[in-house]
Amino acid sequence: MKLGFDAKRLFCNYTGLGNYSRTLVKNLSQQYPNNEYNLYTSKIKKEVESDFFLEKSKFQTYISKSILKFYWRSFSISNELQKNSIELYHGLSNEIPFNLQRHQVKGIVTIHDLIFKIYPNTYSYFDRIIYDWKFKTSCKKADRIIAISQSTKKDIVKHYNIDPDKIDVIYQCCAPLFYEENNNVDSSALFEKHKIPSEYLLFVGSVEKRKNLQLIIKSYEHVPENIQIPLVIVGGDKGEKENVLKLINAAELENKIIWISGLNDNYQLQKLYQKATAVIYPSLYEGFGLPVVEALLSKTPVITSNVSSLPEAAGPDSICINPTDAKELGSAIKQVISNEELRISMSENGYTYAIDNFSASIVTKQLIACYENVLSK
Repeated sequence: MKLGFDAKRLFCNYTGLGNYSRTLVKNLSQQYPNNEYNLYTSKIKKEVESDFFLEKSKFQTYISKSILKFYWRSFSISNELQKNSIELYHGLSNEIPFNLQRHQVKGIVTIHDLIFKIYPNTYSYFDRIIYDWKFKTSCKKADRIIAISQSTKKDIVKHYNIDPDKIDVIYQCCAPLFYEENNNVDSSALFEKHKIPSEYLLFVGSVEKRKNLQLIIKSYEHVPENIQIPLVIVGGDKGEKENVLKLINAAELENKIIWISGLNDNYQLQKLYQKATAVIYPSLYEGFGLPVVEALLSKTPVITSNVSSLPEAAGPDSICINPTDAKELGSAIKQVISNEELRISMSENGYTYAIDNFSASIVTKQLIACYENVLSK
């Protein structure tokens, strides 16, 4: 197959959507090397993570020369795809060119989430209008849609009136390092620097309202003081940190909270997961919930929300709570801290669930089947 990919975020974004793009394309190229992989981007922001994709023996990369990058990505790129005899183009981050069919190129779009529809107040009015137009049009124009969870599929059907039979649910993979134990990584300096004890709870995610960090702080009121262990928070501030700090001060929990900002080393992050007593992730809405799967692969018990995609990511052996109920979360924390047998069971069964559902071989095989299905019609 001669495949084309929207590589804007692959080369320019080094968080969520960029990680998804790099992991997907890398897994495809390694497991199915006989296909041709063509990357299309408006620019390249060189980082270590992108070096692999600049190897000409594996990929052909096309950089837009157009001044109007937006127009190129949505329309004129189709001319290049046709000129390069691309059989199938995969929009990896919620959009595809709107005129693919006219240029006889098949198109697949991955939709990650519809947060701007579910929580509109977290986006500007202009962004909501643009996203809604792009997402809706891409869903209508695509030959096939990939949703990264059953929850996202339901949202697409609900908000855009798309035939559910047009949508494949294909989960995403974590970064490759999370599938290995990496026992040779030394994390002692990190733990000493932040005075992290042997027992702690862990939250990984941006400090924004939707991530619901405040619920964890409130839940400490319902955990007996003699078993309260520190909470380590790893994540960048998106405007909610000040409110969380006020809540911490009001609850007199300053000595129970450890903040880690700017952690860019995933090997150190993996160690934080592996050594945690439990990972707490009470988000109000997620398209997938990557930190939950990263925790499961690290053999760490997970307490998360019972909404959106999170039960899918967490599996049957994690504890899923009402993300508006601090008392229920406190009870779950108490249960996990107090019961070693439960922690062992959650760790072992959660790891098995993650490997069975989110391993690279399984996800990549599903992607290839989706591509072949589109091209056969």
